[in-house]
Amino acid sequence: MVTRRNQPGKGRRIALIGAGAAVLGSAAIVTPQAFAGTETRAGAACSDVELVFARGTGEPQGLGIVGRPLAQQLAAKLPGRKVGSFAVVYAAAANQASAGPGATSMTQHITAVAKSCPGTRFVIGGYSQGASVTDIAMGIRNAGTAGDAIPAALAGRVAAVVVFGNPLGLQRRTIAGSSAVFAARAKEFCNTGDPVCGNGRNFAAHLAYPRNGTVGQAATFAAGKLGG
Repeated sequence: MVTRRNQPGKGRRIALIGAGAAVLGSAAIVTPQAFAGTETRAGAACSDVELVFARGTGEPQGLGIVGRPLAQQLAAKLPGRKVGSFAVVYAAAANQASAGPGATSMTQHITAVAKSCPGTRFVIGGYSQGASVTDIAMGIRNAGTAGDAIPAALAGRVAAVVVFGNPLGLQRRTIAGSSAVFAARAKEFCNTGDPVCGNGRNFAAHLAYPRNGTVGQAATFAAGKLGG
C-alpha cells in the first residue's frame, strides 16, 4: 500500500536548470484528491517505510518527475508493508539557494515522524537540486546553502539514500567519499553526459532518469536495504 503526503498543485511546464543550462519539459502533479488512500500528518496511521524526496529545480511542489515513479516502484517491491511518501517543501529555485531550506524541511519532517512513529524507517533522496537538499540533510559540508542536518540519533532510522543527477559531482565528490555515516546506505545515479553531476555536456541526459531504468534500480537498492 502506498500513501502520499503533501502533493498539492497542478501540472505545468517546468524549467529544470543546472550547470548553466535550461530545458523545458512537462510534469504532471498528482493531487491528494486523486488518491483515496492519501494521508495527512494529522491523525495519520504510521507507515512501515516513508520515502522523503526532494524534487528538481523548477518543478512544482510534489514528488516530481523522478520521485513519483520511485514511490510507486518502492511500494511494489515491499508487498505487505505500508509505504508512505512525503514531498520535501522547498522553493526549488533556479539560483539553487533553496537547497538549504529544503534540507531543513526534510530534517524537520523526519524528526517529527520519527517521534510519533517509532517503527517507521526512512528512504531519503532527491533529483538535481533535490539531491543537494539530501546532501545537506546528511550533513555533507559545502554541498549548498546552509540547512539543518538529520540528528545523529536518527541517522540509523534512514535505511537508504538514493539521488539522481547530484550536483555534488561538479566538485568531483560523492556521498560515499563525503559521508562516513551514510556511505554504505547511499546510491548515486549520474547518467553519461549529465552536466549537472559533472559527467558531460548533454543536458537531455539529465532528464532521462524517469525512463532509463535508474528509478527501478534505486527502488531495488532501497528495498534491499529494508530487507525487501
